[in-house]
Amino acid sequence: MTTLIIFILILGVLVLSHEFGHFIAARKSGMRVYEFGFGFPPRAVGIQRLTRKRLVKAAESEDIEIKINESEINGESVITETIIDEKREIDVPVIEKKWRVFWGNVENTEEVTPDGWECGTIYSINWIPIGGFVRVKGEEKENTDADSFIMAKTWKKAIMIVAGVTMNIILAGILLSASYMVGLPTMVDNMTDVSHVSDRSITIMQTLPGKPAELAGLKSDDKILQVGNLVEPRLSEMQNYVDTHKAEEITFVIKRGEETFEKKITPIIYEDTGRGGIGVSIAEIGTVKYPWYLALGHGFVDTFVYIKEIFVAFALLIAGLFAGKGAGDAVSGPIGIAVMTGQVAQMGFIYLMQFTAILSLNLAVINILPLPALDGGRLLFLVLNKFKKIPFARYEQRAHAVGFILLMALVVVVTVKDIGNFKGIFIDFFKKVF
Repeated sequence: MTTLIIFILILGVLVLSHEFGHFIAARKSGMRVYEFGFGFPPRAVGIQRLTRKRLVKAAESEDIEIKINESEINGESVITETIIDEKREIDVPVIEKKWRVFWGNVENTEEVTPDGWECGTIYSINWIPIGGFVRVKGEEKENTDADSFIMAKTWKKAIMIVAGVTMNIILAGILLSASYMVGLPTMVDNMTDVSHVSDRSITIMQTLPGKPAELAGLKSDDKILQVGNLVEPRLSEMQNYVDTHKAEEITFVIKRGEETFEKKITPIIYEDTGRGGIGVSIAEIGTVKYPWYLALGHGFVDTFVYIKEIFVAFALLIAGLFAGKGAGDAVSGPIGIAVMTGQVAQMGFIYLMQFTAILSLNLAVINILPLPALDGGRLLFLVLNKFKKIPFARYEQRAHAVGFILLMALVVVVTVKDIGNFKGIFIDFFKKVF
């Protein structure tokens, strides 16, 4: 149950930040936003703010005038003051506000009620909790009003379309920056300056079958504290030491949990490189913590590094699909992501922040792809519609509708695959609940 709650919270943050980007860009561009929804319709409930400006009589106000009179009495000049009071009423504009609630999937694009209330955006929660949307005036139907999407300038439309992706990138940058401020466990193999690194260690990720490390009893997650006379070595130092002592028995100091022990291991020589090794996959891991002004820079640099890696991964995935290899376990749907969320949450809050940042970037990359029903597809049609001789506009809504159906079908297929992959987890869950 905890995993489900955490997953819903993360999904809510990702979706709301994405849709808030569309929402705020549309509002700042002068477009009317009919609805800001979490999840896909049908609608469960929505609220809308109504405003009305009316004139009310203000309290009486006084204008005080002092009149000075000069006269002569008994040959002497006398000055007297006369106070004149004037009272008047003035009309003062007052803005009234109230909220109304919509239950169910009630279509409402009313802009002004019959009694003069101006209708704001409907903020809704919908029954299919896997996404969100912003419904802007003029996006779905032709509308020539000045505050409609279709009447906005092309550059304003483009900004509104990409604003959701931009917000997901900004969210990831903020989360990674915050992680660096708190202290982010990460690989530090390639870092030359480790002055901001604490708890640095060389960690065994995997032992190769039949190789010296496995035969000596080393396991994944073991930490190598010392190699020969090198205490807390860097990864490159350890590799060079093992290579230069490949004909000797080397003493390794290992930490496993709270236990520390020694193992004497004689390296082997790899035929492909001619270098010495003990048959392990290792990584140098440490907790990196920066002051806030450095954390911001490193957080956003990492953000764009991750974006590059995600694009590369997608390119390889698509190439594999065309080659007939299939997606395999490379693609996960909501259930798979929920299971991974629970696993990451058990590792600690800082790992959950990093995981959320990567999910946010994946959402950004997926949405910017030039496919119907995605932001990238809408941007593509926006560019194509600039060619006046080609009637792309008439096909756009159909393309997005078909794209949405295909997207939902893909979600169903991937969800079924996830249920098969994680059926043991579901069985344990239902046993605990029932």
